[in-house]
Amino acid sequence: MGISRFAKGPAIPALILLLSSVLPAQTGVHSLAARVDRRYDHMHTLQARFTETYTGAGMSRTESGTLLLKKPGRMRWDYGQPRPKLFLSDGQTAWFYVPGERQARRTPVKQLDDLRSPLRYLLGKTKLEKELDGLSLAPDQPPVSAGDIVLRGIPKGMRDRVEQTLLEVTPDGVIVRIVVEELDGSTTEFRFLQQRENVELADQQFRFTPLPGVEVVAGTEFMN
Repeated sequence: MGISRFAKGPAIPALILLLSSVLPAQTGVHSLAARVDRRYDHMHTLQARFTETYTGAGMSRTESGTLLLKKPGRMRWDYGQPRPKLFLSDGQTAWFYVPGERQARRTPVKQLDDLRSPLRYLLGKTKLEKELDGLSLAPDQPPVSAGDIVLRGIPKGMRDRVEQTLLEVTPDGVIVRIVVEELDGSTTEFRFLQQRENVELADQQFRFTPLPGVEVVAGTEFMN
C-alpha cells in the first residue's frame, strides 16, 4: 500500500529541513576548497612574513620570520625573532639548523613529523579535500579578519597527533592562518602576512650545506 499516511506527513518536512541545513554547508565547503585549489595550482612561488605562536605545557612563545615556498615541494622558514634558526626542505630532504650550533638535523620529507606538514599541500598539484580528512566549515571559529572563512579538518597521516587543524581563508582563496590543535592540548598557530605570489626565487635558497665542523644527525621532529 506504500508509505503509511501517518508516517509520510511529518517525516517529509523533517527530511527537507535536514537536507536544507546540510547541503548548503557541504556546497560551501566544496566551492571554497575548489577556489583555494585554483589559487594555489596557478602559484609557482610564494614569499611571506609569518608569525608562529605555540601554547602548551604551561608556556607560550611567539616567533617570526620569512617563509619562501617554491614548487615542486620546496620550502624555507627563516626564523629571525626571538633567535635565528632555519627549517628548510628541498622536496626530498628536510633540514633544521640553529646558527652557531654544532649539529644540523636531517630527515627524509616522507618521514617528517612536523606541524608545517599541512603547508606541503601548497607545493603540489593536489586537492585540499584530499589533504584534510573531514574538511568542513567551522562556523564556531571566528576569523581574525572580517569576511574570511574558517575551515577545519585533520591532515592525512596526522590523526594520531592532531585533534584538528583550522584554516582561515580569504574570499578569494588565500590561506592567511593555520591553527593546529594537538591531542595533548597544545596549539600552534601560523599567520601569514605580506604575501607575494610568483616572485623570483633561486633554487639555491632551498639547498642546505652544513658548515665545516657541523655534525649531521637524523631526526624526525623539528622545533617542538
